[in-house]
Amino acid sequence: MKLTPLCTMTAYVDNVTTTGRMAIGNRQLYVVRDGVVEGERIKGKVQAGGGDNLLVDPSGMGHVDARVVWETDDGVIIYVQYFGRVMMNEKVGAAFKAGAGTEFGDCHFVTQPRFECGDPRYAWLNETVAIAEGRVAEGRAIQYKMYACDVGE
Repeated sequence: MKLTPLCTMTAYVDNVTTTGRMAIGNRQLYVVRDGVVEGERIKGKVQAGGGDNLLVDPSGMGHVDARVVWETDDGVIIYVQYFGRVMMNEKVGAAFKAGAGTEFGDCHFVTQPRFECGDPRYAWLNETVAIAEGRVAEGRAIQYKMYACDVGE
């Protein structure tokens, strides 16, 4: 398998709302304020209003369930949905609360993005199998390095 860099997405969040502790865990609702997408083939911004409906189970594992909308620099709308896992360790929690950042690899934080786009210039994203590594970024943000998964070496 070959991983080809796709882009880096940084999404800034304003609000974090929680349902409180339940038997299945604690649902944390992160609302995206804005953000940026930077890559060789795709550049743009993250529109406001998307978010992550993260469920942190009793073991501390966060189950990512996120949806965001990108608008490319050339005006194309791309819907992005991603699911994954993040281990909500002390370093992650403290960094997010302080508005500080962590490094990639400080915790298990992996997602599988899927893309939807009707514009022919970005139709290749509809067939892209992707994987992303995440981290907490400075300024109350989440940052992902996204990669396209291809066959071969």
